[in-house]
Amino acid sequence: MDFLNLRALVGGSTQGIGRAVAQTLAERGCTVTLLARNADALRQAAAELPTPAGQTHDFLVADFNDPAHLDQVVRAYLAQHPAGFHILVNNTGGPAGGPIIDAPTSAFLAAFNQHLICNHLLVQAVVPGMRAAGFGRIINIISTSVKVPLAGLGVSNTIRGAVASWAKTLANELAADGITVNNVLPGATVTQRHTSLIEKKVAQTGQSTEQVEDAMLKTIPARRFGQAEEVAAAVAFLASPAAGYINGTSVPVDGGRTGSL
Repeated sequence: MDFLNLRALVGGSTQGIGRAVAQTLAERGCTVTLLARNADALRQAAAELPTPAGQTHDFLVADFNDPAHLDQVVRAYLAQHPAGFHILVNNTGGPAGGPIIDAPTSAFLAAFNQHLICNHLLVQAVVPGMRAAGFGRIINIISTSVKVPLAGLGVSNTIRGAVASWAKTLANELAADGITVNNVLPGATVTQRHTSLIEKKVAQTGQSTEQVEDAMLKTIPARRFGQAEEVAAAVAFLASPAAGYINGTSVPVDGGRTGSL
């Protein structure tokens, strides 16, 4: 689990799971480049990352709603830092909830661009450096919906499944270069998205927050919600040299909620 001399690019890293991942990797000696759209939040998050090995962390400002600009920003950075990255963590906010029958086609297109297309552009940008180093870890933060679709998250279920299939294909193509591709599937984890989904359910049903949360907890064998740091721990293991023979997998971090093997 030694990340000394490794460099990571972490998406959506100003809050929630992305920030926890960046924090965890930095604690283990990794040099981290944060990637998100809010410059002020990025600056603060980068300044708060630990530096146990004397690392110098930095950040990139780009919006996953604009894939072309994201690609431009990352490639410009790599032109100035040709050593590139050993670790890529693809992570960004999920699509809005709602029944799939009510979803406009524009919602699918937007989510496809934000998740799959942006992931693909980032991979294309960083893989040459990983190949040159003979070491690479690509980890996609997706959802347990790639195993069992979640009610009320129609667009997300659809796009997450596409990302999982893309990742499996990529894993097969890159493994011989010492590059692994894996997915981490968070369950009900305490983040801003988790809170917003509960608030939406409260508004729709008229139930109290406690009632909505209790109903959710009954579906989780661990009888609690996860913490972002617990998801980050799984990401850190998959990103480590120790996980070199784990490739093309989707790992739920969900307290046992997912009803499949």
